[in-house]
Amino acid sequence: MNQISRRALLTGIVGAGLATGLAGCGVGDTRKYLGASSIQLREDALIKSGKVKAFDLTAQLNEIDLGGVNAKTWTYGDSFPGKIIRANVGDRITVNFNNKLPKPTSVHWHGLAIRNDMDGVPGVTTPEVAPDGKFKFDFTLPDAGTYWFHPHSGSQLDRGLYAPLIIDDPNEKVTYDQEWIVILDDWSDGVGKSPDEILASLLDGSGISSGMNGMNGMGGMGGMDHAGGMDSGDVTYPLYLINGRPINDPEVFASKPGQRIRIRIINAAADTIFNVAISQHTMTITHTDGFPVKSYPTASLQIGMGERYDVIVTMGSGVFAFVADAVGKSAIARALIRTSSGASPAQLFKPAELNSKPLTSDLLQASEQAKLPFKKPDRTQDLILSGSMKPYKWSINGRTYDKTEALVVRLNETGTLKIRNRTMMAHPMHLHGHTFQLGSAGGNGARKDTVLIPSMGGINVDFAATNPGKWMIHCHNAYHAEAGMMTRLEYIA
Repeated sequence: MNQISRRALLTGIVGAGLATGLAGCGVGDTRKYLGASSIQLREDALIKSGKVKAFDLTAQLNEIDLGGVNAKTWTYGDSFPGKIIRANVGDRITVNFNNKLPKPTSVHWHGLAIRNDMDGVPGVTTPEVAPDGKFKFDFTLPDAGTYWFHPHSGSQLDRGLYAPLIIDDPNEKVTYDQEWIVILDDWSDGVGKSPDEILASLLDGSGISSGMNGMNGMGGMGGMDHAGGMDSGDVTYPLYLINGRPINDPEVFASKPGQRIRIRIINAAADTIFNVAISQHTMTITHTDGFPVKSYPTASLQIGMGERYDVIVTMGSGVFAFVADAVGKSAIARALIRTSSGASPAQLFKPAELNSKPLTSDLLQASEQAKLPFKKPDRTQDLILSGSMKPYKWSINGRTYDKTEALVVRLNETGTLKIRNRTMMAHPMHLHGHTFQLGSAGGNGARKDTVLIPSMGGINVDFAATNPGKWMIHCHNAYHAEAGMMTRLEYIA
């Protein structure tokens, strides 16, 4: 559960201070929005450990080795992926950020329900940082779990600017012998088109094959089925990576037979859904998007862009392939796991486990401590996803982001979002500053911040409005977001 006391929230907005705003509601809007004072009240109400941890972070130009091919790109520091930031729940962290890139950039702390002015979305929450500029992030960590950080500026997500953020709970009862972090990615920068070139070719239609034009379905509701086929992504990449390494130069994890391994899996890709499996092993899902679920064994799992899964695996004896199959793209990313002597699987080997239907988040049940408090929703709002390949245009509720009408909520309400996908593509939908429960608050659905909505599918999710500010809701396909599939959720008085 979010580590927040009820003291400040029970006071409502009395004395909170209000800021007026026009964004998303048109000129002449007279509504009042919760402002800086209410944001500070919520920060003050968080349960704190009393510890402060300081980090330095620099976005810079870099040249990386991708299996013998050198690529010029942008990274956080000298390493790729960037170095982990790790602290305990309740800690206050400061991050001294320096931008050494030739363009303005930002840092978004994906999945964290932190204070609104630290969320890292230029023009909405946090100022963009100019070249040679600096910004100091300062916030309390409200929830334990597996998170990550990346830019929220244009198509920069599709470069090398990402790194894991792990928040530990000293009281957690998951037992394991080792922990591995696995970051999945699709890659073109420096070896193919740049992200800006990819976006431009999608927008002008030159990068879209004739078989993918105008795919915008208007049929009835589907279930939470797995994504598949050609409509799971728009871009065919030269490389697919695990922890920054291609299939010809995979990372090798070392273990011993019988050891229990906790694997934190993060999908940092811009355009690719992955089906994940480990040859000759079963994965037991323990968390999704940072929050615990009732243990669920599976041979494979599906992970959309922005999603995270924690799994426990008991290792056998030998050399095994950890494979992430790029859905609909006839390519894989892979790592190797070595527990004893033996030959490595062939480079393009796919585990038999990938032949099974992959686990999706709708099959999971939240642990009791992860459930939102039961409450009937105070308001229900639609998120209707639509769009097409030609013209390359994606929208929410019939509007691209430049013309969006923001959703609204009041402090302490429980809101329902009715997400309906009217397209022939899957969309991983991400809500900033909050987590939601699949289905009803207090029910059995998993607690998440990003959910993969399949083609023609849909789901209702409930969230608790306890974090004032203006927040993004968007598809975590970087190119769909840039082509308009974004809106906002704004707190009003």
